[in-house]
Amino acid sequence: MSKSPASQNPWDLTFREAVGEMLTHPLFSPIAQHAHFNRDKNNSCPEHGYCVVDARGVLYAHPKRHLSKEEWVFVLAHCLLHLGFGHASKPDNVDERLWQAASDAVVNKFLADLKLGRAPHDIETQLPFMFRDEYHLLEIFQSRGIPDSLSYFGTGGVNAPDILLNQNKKFRYHHREIQWAELLARGIANAVTAAVNVSAGYADSLYKTNTSQKTKAQKAKEWFVNHYPLLGALASGFKIIEDVAVCQQFQIQVAAIDVIDQEIYMNPTAGLDEAETIFVMAHELLHAALRHHQRCAGRDHELWNVACDYVINGWLVEMNVGALPRIGVLYDPKLKNLSAETIYDRLTNNIRTNRKLATLRGSGLTDMLDKGYHGFWDHREGQDLDDFCKRAIMQGLEYHQEIGRGLLPAGLVQEIRALGHPPVPWDVELAQWFDEHFPSVEKYRTYSRLSRRQSSTPDIPRPAYKNLYDAARTFAVVIDTSGSMGLQLLGQALGCIANYSLNRDVPFVRVVFCDAAAYDAGYISSEEIAGKVKIKGRGGTVLQPAIDLIENSRDFPETGPILVITDGECDRLTIRRDHAFIIPKGKSLPFPPRGPVFRIK
Repeated sequence: MSKSPASQNPWDLTFREAVGEMLTHPLFSPIAQHAHFNRDKNNSCPEHGYCVVDARGVLYAHPKRHLSKEEWVFVLAHCLLHLGFGHASKPDNVDERLWQAASDAVVNKFLADLKLGRAPHDIETQLPFMFRDEYHLLEIFQSRGIPDSLSYFGTGGVNAPDILLNQNKKFRYHHREIQWAELLARGIANAVTAAVNVSAGYADSLYKTNTSQKTKAQKAKEWFVNHYPLLGALASGFKIIEDVAVCQQFQIQVAAIDVIDQEIYMNPTAGLDEAETIFVMAHELLHAALRHHQRCAGRDHELWNVACDYVINGWLVEMNVGALPRIGVLYDPKLKNLSAETIYDRLTNNIRTNRKLATLRGSGLTDMLDKGYHGFWDHREGQDLDDFCKRAIMQGLEYHQEIGRGLLPAGLVQEIRALGHPPVPWDVELAQWFDEHFPSVEKYRTYSRLSRRQSSTPDIPRPAYKNLYDAARTFAVVIDTSGSMGLQLLGQALGCIANYSLNRDVPFVRVVFCDAAAYDAGYISSEEIAGKVKIKGRGGTVLQPAIDLIENSRDFPETGPILVITDGECDRLTIRRDHAFIIPKGKSLPFPPRGPVFRIK
């Protein structure tokens, strides 16, 4: 149960306010957005220190220090500047104490010139001599020694380091190591722009921009409406929100989209240029256009979002829309021409690691916001959002191609055109699979036996028709009977299998039940497979023994395919024969399937 503001510790509130100022300050925001503020008990902060930082961007603040907001601002800014100046990477063959002292002196001089915050009473901020940078100070310290006053320069305490050089494990964001120096450079550029806007009257303060001046996101939306018909109609229906506080509330580091409320969130402190802003906005619009929020269909939200990001970013790079953000996005040329569903199945091979991949919202977060709605969808009164998105992107495609605006990836065109057609039901796909493996039985004429109609004229031979059955006309069904399998799923699947087997003249089907062990039911007639099969097992889920039993069976044809019915919660399977899977919609297999997958609703 959360505490009311009145009952919260006031010293905790001042710390949070200082963190909030770092997150909204134009200079520090790009770094602070990627840093982690830790004030837990027993963290790495020394007993007599204020705050320390490591190369991963984790700031360990003392949990019991009572500082004012201005003092916490100074302390946090001091540690963030260590990251931006590259102090967490000590040069080789340099004494650690000398490097810490030189780094603290440079940071404190920068903060003194910036006039940001107020240093705690026991931290010195001035040196009695001039210096250029850290390396100039190193030369002075090596020749003269370290002044006694430098014992009080850092935020780690007296003679204690505030840079944890031994914890130099790199923190990855969007598949890339965070470039803290580049983020600081963006912050400086943001601060200069904000200062110019204040001087010119476009802004009231460094933290608030006057809306009379168009932002990069607003310019990007205008560009789509006027110059890029594929997404222009869709862009016109979405509201752009560029509020740092709102982005902080939803933990949006770069951008996110709320399809239900038709809002696109752009974090103004992300430091994107105009071309990168166009790329990011196109990314979010394609999430809505391709109905990724609905196609999630019970899958893991974070993993599904990552899969969709790989597809979208690949298309945008191929179409040369805007510029790939320097901050890094999920992009892998090896995944070209793969659908989001296929990439999702691959990502499930390592769910724990892949769920931590960063979308434009942040690491382990989805940039498709659901705001607590059930699923990713909400049917409102009036025009259906699904219809709006489909109509807008299909009209955009037609206009885009009519005026020859530019080439589009074939996969993207196919997905957009598929939006206008209902998906093929799973049982129709299964029927097509049966047609491929069991073509219609051919008939041939025979004179080997007399027709029963010849009783009146036995001397006149007439032809009869006989079915030409293939002795190998059969297949195997491996049924997952573990406790996680639903009886409704089994009933639906077996009913369709029985129906299609009868229609395609498959007289018998080899049935093997499997949970922790394989139970061979032998050959069962197609008429009996749906109504008279007695389920055996209902234990764990290990299906490979059943596959091995069939593939090594001497009485099963070499060309006979295998149909596996499972809920996906099984072991990794190795199947040499032609095969297919029937699984519930929204589930996935723990390995990349080689055969087709039919999903039951």
